[in-house]
Amino acid sequence: MIETLLSALGSLLAVEHLFFMLIGVSVGLIIGVIPGLGGIAGLSLLIPFLYGMDEISALAMLIGLVAVIPTSDTFSSVLMGIPGSSASQATVLDGFPLARNGQAARALSAAFISSMFGGVFGAIVLTGFVVIARPLILSFGSAELFMLALFGLSMVAVLAGKSLAKGLAACCVGLIIGSIGGAPATGEFRMIFGSDYLYDGIPLVIVGLGFFAIPEIADLLRRNAAIAQGNALGAGWFQGLRDWWANVWLSIRCSGFGCIIGAIPGLGGSVVDWIAYGHAVQTVKKDPQFGKGDIRGVIAPESANNAMQGGALLPTMLFGIPGSGAMAVFLGGMVLLGIEPGPSMVGTDLNITYSIIWSLALANIFGAGICLLLALPISKLTQIPFQKLAPFMIVLICFAAFQATRSLADLVALVGLGVLGVLMKRFGWPRPALLIGYVLAPQAETYFYQALQFNGWAFLGRPGVIALGLMTLASVWFGLRNRVDESAPTAGSDQQIHKLTDKASRLPQLAFGAGITAIFLLAAEDSLNHGFLAQVFPLSVALIGLVMSAILLPQLWFSKAGHHAHCDNELTGDHVGQDGMGNLWGGLAWITGLVAMTALVGFYLALLVFFPIFLRVRAQTGWLATVIMTAAAAGFVLLLAWALSLNFPSGVLQDFADLPWPFR
Repeated sequence: MIETLLSALGSLLAVEHLFFMLIGVSVGLIIGVIPGLGGIAGLSLLIPFLYGMDEISALAMLIGLVAVIPTSDTFSSVLMGIPGSSASQATVLDGFPLARNGQAARALSAAFISSMFGGVFGAIVLTGFVVIARPLILSFGSAELFMLALFGLSMVAVLAGKSLAKGLAACCVGLIIGSIGGAPATGEFRMIFGSDYLYDGIPLVIVGLGFFAIPEIADLLRRNAAIAQGNALGAGWFQGLRDWWANVWLSIRCSGFGCIIGAIPGLGGSVVDWIAYGHAVQTVKKDPQFGKGDIRGVIAPESANNAMQGGALLPTMLFGIPGSGAMAVFLGGMVLLGIEPGPSMVGTDLNITYSIIWSLALANIFGAGICLLLALPISKLTQIPFQKLAPFMIVLICFAAFQATRSLADLVALVGLGVLGVLMKRFGWPRPALLIGYVLAPQAETYFYQALQFNGWAFLGRPGVIALGLMTLASVWFGLRNRVDESAPTAGSDQQIHKLTDKASRLPQLAFGAGITAIFLLAAEDSLNHGFLAQVFPLSVALIGLVMSAILLPQLWFSKAGHHAHCDNELTGDHVGQDGMGNLWGGLAWITGLVAMTALVGFYLALLVFFPIFLRVRAQTGWLATVIMTAAAAGFVLLLAWALSLNFPSGVLQDFADLPWPFR
């Protein structure tokens, strides 16, 4: 085995193979930096070039891309507060506050060294377990997978914020959104309300961008300032390295979580970063500042999401069972190359397996090294007035959101969820709790039905279920003791607290709470129209949400000012009373304007109109700079669409004109 391992390394170190690996790394860096695209888009771009390629070179190129995306997607998560992909959502909670405090380079360098370590750790684990992991993976049945989903949901206890009722209600909203579409057990369509778009549910990229990207853009635009509030960029690079070394054991533990969860098909990158983040919150004792800019909140998820790739390759190679969408495309690439996943990967094709492992380790080192070199210059973007960066971000977000299903309804859903996200941020409802509920809803429901079908209620007595149940209870216990509040403080000065004494000032909070209650009532009413197996999950969630609302609404109305349930950042936020503050809805109005123009004349023409208007009116940019920036944005989007074979949204007026691409 050692001889095969060394032989595979020697083959990979050939100039040709390294060249193709660097191509994959470079493409992965670009794809990862652009919010919302992720590994599926990047791998889909490279698949057509695999025909006729050498096996080792082709696999090195694919692994290079897969390995580096969880590293490079950190740029947008830290610098803009926009999740680069589903695997970097938890990084936003502390990475973005660090950037706003002028410590972007510190956050990025800590993230990249953590990512590199996690990736190499995953490759080492993959090396050691490639033979013995088969029985371990096969021991996980539907019952154990259901309990793992519950373990993921237990992270809500960590992310519930000051008000547990708000946290649980937000999680229930996420579970309901995740239940939209076909029921796993019966195929009945739930909560579609006559819309064809909702038959397959709302895509993850829309939910992530709507609840995280839109509210941050709206908040930054109203402040009329740069993202960072300081200039502490010079020493940040080395500080990030020291931070990682000081928390190396946390990085090791979270890398282990990443490997384990990645190896279990069906969980993957959408939840691993939240579990790692929750573990950090539960175990860190020294001066925790989670949600406000704690570097350990960056190290933990970034270690886990790169290590996950090593774990995800285990079921992909040994069983042909992809653990994620990206792994499904990678599996297709293996088939195109004539490589059959299965027992042969630890037998006659062991050399190919070890080539993949070496590629994973080297690609993580190369990718993290390149990102570290770029960290300081790119982090200086946080010093640019945000109103000049905003149009680029708005256009990229809308363009990426449209690629989810390539329907104009993607953009409508983005704006709708963006409104909900802005209100949740204003009133202190924890958005991460909602996102965890959304991500885990299909998995929890599917595995629960399967466990009941295969084992009945006896599945609760399985040893693995009991062990995972005890872990979940422990997670809830520690989570309730160490909750993270990602919203602004409940109240500021005594004068601001006094504002919440007036009943009239509480009406906006109460109205929003009543709106959330209406969502639960609507979900309960819809679930009653379906069969038992299709109704039990959303109905149970809706009833729990109604109980939380019954607790929360009286607190919002009758409790004294300063109560933990109270939060209205329009009255008590840190921006209140500052000069030059804009309107809360200004940023969302610009995004809505771009979507409306897209529906009328198509995305590309809308871009050419939106950019000059925004730069001249909102950013007050000169004509020369406006023309240059508009041309740069139009050229970049055009190149991106051409390279990745992506479509532009079309408008109503385009149906009446025979326009050439890209105007159609």
